Amino acid sequence: MDTYILGIESSCDDTSAAILKNNKILANVIANQDVHKFYGGVVPELASRAHQQNIIPVVHRALDIAKINKNQLHAVAFTNGPGLLGSLLVGASFAKSFSMALNVPLIEVNHMHAHILAHFIEDEQQPVKPRFPFLCLTVSGGHTQIMLIRDYFDMEVIGQTIDDAAGEAFDKTAKIMGLPYPGGPLIDKMAREGNPHAIKFPHPNIPGLDFSFSGLKTSVLYFLRDQLKNDPDYIEKNKLDLSASLQHTIIEILMHKLRKAAKETGINDVAIAGGVSANSGLRQAMLKEKEQSGWNVYIPKFEYSTDNAAMIAITGYFKYIKGDFANHDITPFTRYADKA
Repeated sequence: MDTYILGIESSCDDTSAAILKNNKILANVIANQDVHKFYGGVVPELASRAHQQNIIPVVHRALDIAKINKNQLHAVAFTNGPGLLGSLLVGASFAKSFSMALNVPLIEVNHMHAHILAHFIEDEQQPVKPRFPFLCLTVSGGHTQIMLIRDYFDMEVIGQTIDDAAGEAFDKTAKIMGLPYPGGPLIDKMAREGNPHAIKFPHPNIPGLDFSFSGLKTSVLYFLRDQLKNDPDYIEKNKLDLSASLQHTIIEILMHKLRKAAKETGINDVAIAGGVSANSGLRQAMLKEKEQSGWNVYIPKFEYSTDNAAMIAITGYFKYIKGDFANHDITPFTRYADKA
């Protein structure tokens, strides 16, 4: 018998609903929030209000695209964290109410784990799936982690940022350059036309497999401050090289630790996940490493890289098979450490 799962994602500023049939996605609807562009970053209160407006329409649209009735659903899976508390509460409240009304199980999903399990969505374009155990570099606006994946539900953080995430470094340095939010994709776009070796930014000296990106942001800030004193148009004249050099530095930092993790663990099956996995430079670096080191590399489809409900639904599917259901008194968590 086929299993239908409704996935709901509302951890930050994207409201998303997906319908999954077994391990294949039938619909994956995402409503973005443009209001945050005026503030240079996500405003939590505005995000939660927008989720309230978007949640019912995206679920309705997902059911329409999937061509199923809500009564065919076997479970409702939702992001329970980490993320913005107000945003999470909207998705959690809807999921609880919907599952109760349909009398189907409720499944809570860890947002970061879901990014990783997105690799297991059935897709004809990417038929090869990661083999356990594998390493996954999970990079987003709020998290940067190297995780050892032994099984669908056995995941260990073996390296993580001690301050800022890689995605935040992209967005904040883009803001310093005067670029609109979100700046990460703009940096990526301009980097393709710039010289990645034009400007040398420092690399942090952090022991083990951990990361740090706060120093890089400070370095960019001071560098631009000094350059603008001599030439007020410096950023505009050099934005392509600035973007390429910044992106090159961030990717070098990420890849250095990932290579170290592969060497220490002896694992050559390596994946990337999270919003920053959509970055073209990081994807190219992974493919280059595949050729040089013989890694088996797994890169998610672009549509499953950024926040989406498809990854919540596939994680919900594996939990449904396992019988891992949540009680309705469960509460969202904002930080990965609170649940890890």
